[in-house]
Amino acid sequence: MSEIKTFRSPAEVKDCLGEQQYIASDEIATIMYLSQQLGKPLLTEGPAGVGKTELAKAVAGATGRELIRLQCYEGLDETKALYEWEYAKQLLYTQLLRDKLQDTLSGAATLTEAADRLADEEDVFFSMRFLLQRPLLKAILSEKPTVLLIDEIDRADAEFEAFLLEVLSDFQVSVPELGTLSAVHRPLVVLTSNNTRELSEALKRRCLYLFINYPSVEQELAVVRLKVPELSPKLARQAVELVQRLRTLDLRKSPSISETLDWAKALVALNANALDQETLETTLTVLLKHESDLQKAKRELYRPRRRDDDDLMRFIGKN
Repeated sequence: MSEIKTFRSPAEVKDCLGEQQYIASDEIATIMYLSQQLGKPLLTEGPAGVGKTELAKAVAGATGRELIRLQCYEGLDETKALYEWEYAKQLLYTQLLRDKLQDTLSGAATLTEAADRLADEEDVFFSMRFLLQRPLLKAILSEKPTVLLIDEIDRADAEFEAFLLEVLSDFQVSVPELGTLSAVHRPLVVLTSNNTRELSEALKRRCLYLFINYPSVEQELAVVRLKVPELSPKLARQAVELVQRLRTLDLRKSPSISETLDWAKALVALNANALDQETLETTLTVLLKHESDLQKAKRELYRPRRRDDDDLMRFIGKN
């Protein structure tokens, strides 16, 4: 079993996340450190694709904890998030019990003794061996410290959010057949939200809050150089500056950091040397996934030009 690491300072958080190839700002490192120290869940909000989920993965890797992920969606309920009984196994056990019933009851002197023996079998019927642990209960009962990622909490219903408040308050769950099950190790909890709906004030009060926005040019360039070192420095900067400018347009879906990295890898695969018009025209769909966004970007990129590629170079700030 690998040793579980505890962060001793925000600077150490930043260094350890860097070893996991996650470039954290001072704010991210500080809030993550405080989340650990105060034992409070961390709620991260921001546009899709800015690294919220990757932060939880990097923290798990940096601390040696198992990552347990609960992916939220509309209609998610307690059963899917917490636990359910494995009815197929229980039915199989019922069949085995029926086959062995005579052996189980043989030698019982009284009806009471026979009933007691059957009751013992019922205790096995509703035991941990038949309990299917979903992510929340798995994180609570884990014998090892974990990172619990509750991904896209804004996609779940308000009713589920209210239920989650109870679990996050004391990390214990009441199972009628088994009693109260408490956390062996309190997990580090990271919740993510893409701001598709307003989260309750009650949830926000129980969490430390972190808004992760799109990175600056230099921050995103550092990510590209780290993740796609094969891309030439000049082309990497051109690519990042163009992505940054695309995000200033009123697009249906702005390109995420992951799409910037996909585009950088595509440029490497094509052995591109510069962002000329042909390269841009044939690869723009790596960044933009809606036809309306493509047309809007092309109108901006290809306005009447004074000379070949003049508008493109002006657009990416290289005039």
